[in-house]
Amino acid sequence: MTTATLGSLTWERAVDRPDLLADSTAAAIRAWAADDPQVAGAVLVAEIDPELADTAAMTEAYGVPLSASVNCVLVGGRRAGAEKVAAALVRATTRADVNNAVKRLLDVRKASFLPMDRATAESGMEYGGITPLGLPAGYRVLADAAVAADDAGSGGTVVIGSGLRRSKLSLPGALLVRAPGVEVVDGLALA
Repeated sequence: MTTATLGSLTWERAVDRPDLLADSTAAAIRAWAADDPQVAGAVLVAEIDPELADTAAMTEAYGVPLSASVNCVLVGGRRAGAEKVAAALVRATTRADVNNAVKRLLDVRKASFLPMDRATAESGMEYGGITPLGLPAGYRVLADAAVAADDAGSGGTVVIGSGLRRSKLSLPGALLVRAPGVEVVDGLALA
């Protein structure tokens, strides 16, 4: 069994711990690993206190660099009666440019965050654990180019949700932006 450390957390291969993943996340990682053998050893999971799932609390409690955390927010908008939904992935030290970049990419009149109850119901994931891995097929996944950057504080590793509040995933940012369906976007995030 592969283990690693980041902050004070001990990480194990996610493919070996589906009990720490939302069902759709586990399925997405298995499918991705079947297509790319690097994934099984590179996508890791660590159990955390679910009360510490929010980025700031997790960073403080476990010593994970804030710059390593990547937030996944679900955004939607409409044009001509058609709704478009996307996940926006940005470093936790930034915020998604919903009003300009996301709106333009979705080609909608107004983009806004999905309400929490809708986001969790449609994704099958828990609030505070939503991840780009395992989202519904119709969702676009937009990743700010900085997600792939080799951050000095984390050696290129990023921390994202697992679909559950009680765990987090870690993997190289450069690998995350190569996940199936991910679109890399320059300027998706604002400082």
